[in-house]
Formats: sequence, structure tokens, C-alpha cells
Amino acid sequence: MKELGAKGFSKDYWDVNYEDADDMDGIGNAKEHVGYIKYLFGMEYIDISSIIDLGFGLGHLFEALLDEFKPYKAHGIEPSEHAYNIVKKRDINKIPSTKFKLEKTDLVSWCERNKDKKKSFDLAVCTSVFQYLTDEELEYCLPILANRAKYLYLTVPTDKELDRQIEDLEFKDEYAIRRSRTKYQKMLKPHFTFISSRLLESKVYFDETNTNFTDLLYRF
Repeated sequence: MKELGAKGFSKDYWDVNYEDADDMDGIGNAKEHVGYIKYLFGMEYIDISSIIDLGFGLGHLFEALLDEFKPYKAHGIEPSEHAYNIVKKRDINKIPSTKFKLEKTDLVSWCERNKDKKKSFDLAVCTSVFQYLTDEELEYCLPILANRAKYLYLTVPTDKELDRQIEDLEFKDEYAIRRSRTKYQKMLKPHFTFISSRLLESKVYFDETNTNFTDLLYRF
């Protein structure tokens, strides 16, 4: 039976699809991702003191973010029991003062439990998660994410990128839902503003009059 990616994957999925994990985006280049985030916010003197990783997988990017930003609060969720247990045992948070929590849950369930909460995270990280959610699930989650996170660092493959994975890497993700760039942007636009590559700003908290990002030309 085909697994439902929104609810996480079994050990077999991780063993097969992450056989060469060090070559994968967000793992082998975790430090580069974090460096980009650091300098992007640093240029605008924006403090990142609370972080949530919405599907931390094997935890490499989350761990690198914790090492760099040393937030006072950090929360990570991951639905796959196999990946969650690996990260739980690894003790990825090295800062005793950080209010740190890992939770084995999926994004939709987390949104359901947090839809009425008011406190926000400075930065939410969501890498390679959206392609496993249905349109209905995404449309449900997006306004909640915009309310709970001031900024969203987002990576998700479009239909063309999924094709390139097959051609260039000989990897076909049979669980990924195919969507065009246009469709993703249409779904995101009511809730987030694109301010840089991979970085989105919540429309709940910011507009052109109060944004911390001063290059207004790059907002869309």
C-alpha cells in the first residue's frame, strides 16, 4: 500500500530515498542554507530568536540553525517515526538555555492544534514538505502558518523540478504531488509575500509600510 507522505514515511522510505543523504539538499549543504539565512537577516539587522522546523527529517538543517542562531525557543515537528527517533537520540540542541521541543506529528495536525494560538515564531523552516500535502491540506495550513510565523524559509519542488530529478538524478518521488510554480504562488500569495529566494514574509505581520526588508522592488 502506498504511504501517505503528509503523515510521514516508514523506515523503508528513508533507507531507499536517503541512501546518499550527504548529497541531498538541506543535508550536505545545511551550512550553506544557514549561512544564506544568517546574512539575509543580518543585512537588515533582524534578530531571529525563535525557530520552528516544520518537518525536520533527519535534522541536519535544524541542527545547523540551532548552532548558528542559538534561539531562546526552538520547536521541531516530524511525522515519520523513523526519522524522529534518529534525531531524538542525536541530541541536536547544544544550548542549555534554549527552550527546546521535538514533537512527532504532521503539519496538518500541528496546525489544527495551534490554529487559535497567538504567539509567533520569528522563523519557520519548511523544506520538502508541501509536495506531500493535498491542495485542501495546504489551503488549510497556510493561513495558520502565516499567523504563527513571521518569516517562512520554504523549499518545495515544482512539477518541472520533479521532472529534473528523474532526468538528472534518476530519482522519482512517487509520493510527491505535482504542482506548477504558478499554482504554488497562487496558493501562497494571500498569506505571504516573496521577499527573496526561499524566504517569505507573513502578511499577518508585515506590509510595505512596516516591513524590515528595505528593498521593496523585490516584493511580490
